[in-house]
Amino acid sequence: MKSLFDITTHDEILNRIDKVSTDSMPSWGKMNVGQMFAHCQMPLEIAMEKRTLSAKKPGFMKRLLFKLYKPLMYNDKAWSKNLPTVRDFIVNDAKDVDVEKAKLSNLVSEFHQYKDTDEFPPHPMFGKFTNEQWGKMQYKHLDHHLNQFGV
Repeated sequence: MKSLFDITTHDEILNRIDKVSTDSMPSWGKMNVGQMFAHCQMPLEIAMEKRTLSAKKPGFMKRLLFKLYKPLMYNDKAWSKNLPTVRDFIVNDAKDVDVEKAKLSNLVSEFHQYKDTDEFPPHPMFGKFTNEQWGKMQYKHLDHHLNQFGV
């Protein structure tokens, strides 16, 4: 699995983001380009402690379920289309594509600078991830949505 901490992968993602245009249409899902760019910023902000989730901590049963799903966040298998989105990550309002694209590109580069970080905050739903797992998970999320828009 590729990692956003790898410089080649980082550059690949930035190039793919740049290829998405205001005219790009999703192959699945409800988000338009601006909303997708805004949505993709949120997990990066969580990892860098720039955002928190409003949802309360999961109870015992949800923690058990999340523990089973955790490896799917960073393994080599692509995510399915139309997966449910965390309520806090749903973007319904209109977004300026160019503004959100620039914000996302900047966050991708900022996150890449965490490549030597050993201590990340626990994920609000899945708990502790290693540096390697964070890098892979962030790549996988971006790859999923860039594929959604054909790049």
